[in-house]
Amino acid sequence: MRTFDFTPYRRSTVGFDRLFDLLENSARQQQSDNYPPFDLERLSEDRYRITLAVAGFKSEEIDITAQQNLLLIKGEKDSVSQDRTNYLHVGIASRNFERRFELADFVRVESANLQDGLLTVDLVREIPEAMKPQKIAIGSATPIEEGKLIEQRDAA
Repeated sequence: MRTFDFTPYRRSTVGFDRLFDLLENSARQQQSDNYPPFDLERLSEDRYRITLAVAGFKSEEIDITAQQNLLLIKGEKDSVSQDRTNYLHVGIASRNFERRFELADFVRVESANLQDGLLTVDLVREIPEAMKPQKIAIGSATPIEEGKLIEQRDAA
């Protein structure tokens, strides 16, 4: 796989460092291990689901950590339970894994479930009220006179 060089864009842009870092890290991850396989789906405008195929793992062998803008999913098998000396063929992967997902701002983990060898992690984007667009009411005032704004008041 060919990597893309973002250096010319880094020189001519300001404030996009995090975006370029994300793209470069994503390209590096794609070149590395693809285990376990996963699906990423958009359920609605602000809801997402990550589904990982983790056959053979129990819920206590999987650790999910959510930090700011990062979701880390680790699977660690007990070395005692991995005795495969009597197997003639081993085709079901059950090795330890670590999967990282970069999350956008204000995306949080809503729930995680393990069923039938599939780990589903539901994500939701919740923008704080202070960050949402707000409708601004327009008041009335008289023109500025000698540097002072004179507000019109109702005489009651």
